[in-house]
Amino acid sequence: MASAKFLEGDRTSPSQLRALIDPSKYEYVYDMNARKVEDVAPLAEMFVGKEQFKQYVFMSSAGVYMASEEMPHVETDPTDPQSRHVGKLESEQTLRSLGIPFCSFRPTYICGPQNYNPVERYFFERIAAGRPVCIPGHGQHLTGLGHVYDLSVAFCNVIGREQFTTGQVYNIQNTQAITFDGVAKAAAKAAGVDPSNVKIVHYNPDFYTFPKGKKAFPMRPQHFFTGITKAMKDLDWNPVYDSALAILEDSYQNDFVPLKESGGLKGDFECDDIILSGATSPPPSSLESMDNAATSAPEAAAAAAETGPKPEWMQSFDDEGRRLVKDAYKETKWMTDTTGTGRKMKDVRISRKNAPAAPAAAVDKKSVSYGDFTWS
Repeated sequence: MASAKFLEGDRTSPSQLRALIDPSKYEYVYDMNARKVEDVAPLAEMFVGKEQFKQYVFMSSAGVYMASEEMPHVETDPTDPQSRHVGKLESEQTLRSLGIPFCSFRPTYICGPQNYNPVERYFFERIAAGRPVCIPGHGQHLTGLGHVYDLSVAFCNVIGREQFTTGQVYNIQNTQAITFDGVAKAAAKAAGVDPSNVKIVHYNPDFYTFPKGKKAFPMRPQHFFTGITKAMKDLDWNPVYDSALAILEDSYQNDFVPLKESGGLKGDFECDDIILSGATSPPPSSLESMDNAATSAPEAAAAAAETGPKPEWMQSFDDEGRRLVKDAYKETKWMTDTTGTGRKMKDVRISRKNAPAAPAAAVDKKSVSYGDFTWS
């Protein structure tokens, strides 16, 4: 970075930008940190009509896509106007409306050294501390990872390829997708830990209330991965870090280990402790269909009741009742349908029912009843 010149100012102020930047001297703009139109427009407007200007390269996000039953996401998929990344989507539209040559990149979860978003660090920190890894849902949601090196190469490859890239958007990640459980296991391997020694706890995030401003998990509890064929073709680009394990191994050695040695880890497991205590599970009367919910929340709650304080909705269960619930869990299993959307083939719910006060138990492959509770 010795040859780089840093300019300091307010990017949302046209007057400051005009005082700092001579647009006639630039052929390319790489916009890495804009999140809304107010960030983009003042800078982009400076390059309207500039003949020497070749490309405005914008960092967007795959988070702009609308959730879909057909995966992977491709660049022509519908976008979500309610996305928390709607500012990036609107910025893409602004660049197009200005008529300047531009392209936009939509990465999924980018990992690697100096990652500001603690995606992989979430897994490494728990594995290093010998703690369970808490994962929302059934753990089989597929997600896309990419390495920052591969993203940077894709950016650089825009130069000289404007005939292909102008007006285009590109998905960026590696060529595969991996489940949340798979990320935990790959992170263990990258850290030199036997994956079989890592405990994974699944939970339904709707069962818990977490402290304001804290995220219990760094990824979306849904299928979230993209196709990258277009970027590979137009940019003559192939990911070097083309497996989750390769990405995580590099991130562990070049990001997590130095951060740990410098004392930079936060060691904040407050959300995990809430999940593991099971203390905030809702009463049975409020539990509805648990579509896209945790595979083992009922089982985890039953296990917690055997060793610690019982969640409110489990307080009237004795050992036999908890055993029946666990047996029913094993029988019903949480299965995904063939579309890969994560929807369950059967809904599972726990609810109160009108029943005699005297305990009565019955279990089959579809339901379990005990006292005035039923699970089906």
